[in-house]
Amino acid sequence: MIPGTAEYGIDLSIDEEAIERALSVTPADVSAAGALTFARNVFVPLTTACRYTCTYCTYFDPPGEASLLSREEVREILETGVEAGCTEALFTFGDDPDGRYTEIHDQLERWGHDSIHSYLREMCELALDVGLLPHSNPGDQTAAQMAEVADVNASMGVMLETTADVTAHGGPRAKSPGQRLDTIRTAGELGVPFTTGILVGIGEGWRHRAESLLAIRELHERHGHVQEVIVQPVSNNQRWREGSPTLETLRRTTAMARAILPEEVSIQTPPNLAPARDLLDCGIDDLGGVSPVTDDHVNPDYAWPALRELEEIAEAGGVPLRERLPVYERHVEADWLSDRIREAIEAENEAGRRYRSVLTSATRA
Repeated sequence: MIPGTAEYGIDLSIDEEAIERALSVTPADVSAAGALTFARNVFVPLTTACRYTCTYCTYFDPPGEASLLSREEVREILETGVEAGCTEALFTFGDDPDGRYTEIHDQLERWGHDSIHSYLREMCELALDVGLLPHSNPGDQTAAQMAEVADVNASMGVMLETTADVTAHGGPRAKSPGQRLDTIRTAGELGVPFTTGILVGIGEGWRHRAESLLAIRELHERHGHVQEVIVQPVSNNQRWREGSPTLETLRRTTAMARAILPEEVSIQTPPNLAPARDLLDCGIDDLGGVSPVTDDHVNPDYAWPALRELEEIAEAGGVPLRERLPVYERHVEADWLSDRIREAIEAENEAGRRYRSVLTSATRA
């Protein structure tokens, strides 16, 4: 049984035959995609506080050192993104930061907020006013927390990472695969277009990789909400010195993801963390959100590639590269959008025209 699933009432029927079939997949069993996509985003790290202390993560700062971006700071970042032609505002923060960090909780209270999600909602509304579509990745969320911000997000996300109980998640506040899966399920129940993924090389085995992907598939088959699944290698940084998975491991895992997941679910590789050119024949079709103006604050040692580098990856595969919005076209066409997001896309202003231009070019590609 996947750790923590019973606690959250999650019933996932992952059988041995499915796992065995997944474990037999190789890159030769899948086909290269006919196109590559990416989103042009601006990265907004609302706070560096997090309840977890994963040994591979540099994002969190300890209590007393964590920061919280002010409304003015957020606006400045967002406006820089608009000037650079971005369509997505990627909001991130650690899981339940105001629960562990007294200073963050007190700052939120001074600004008139009773939780980080209340503040996130205000910042998402600011992004929409400035001219960007929010995509929030705030870690584990309860149904009430997600419902508080869902209607002001074009899409949301959380990395499952793994169904394994790994020591890299260790400590008194270790991540629970069950809680992660509950967040993914909650997004489906609320009708939120969603991004998730697995982290490769943190102590999980091949069986766990297959199990993780099969769990994502089952939740998507129930709700139809998963837009893309990221296959992300762990990378050396200030806190992790155990190395990254081999290219062979990454190729096989990526092919496994493509073979397991339905065709409509994109397979994403982050081009600043993985050798994208070496994965083109393994079924990737998306290069993720790439920012022309901000760092990858989760992986600060690994700079985003320039647009020309993305074009070169696509040229190496002999396929077109097209820009997309943070919400995929199929969810736009199937009317998954909240009224607030639909109004933003349909607005007769510069931002609305920019969103529709991206949608139009994606549809024609």
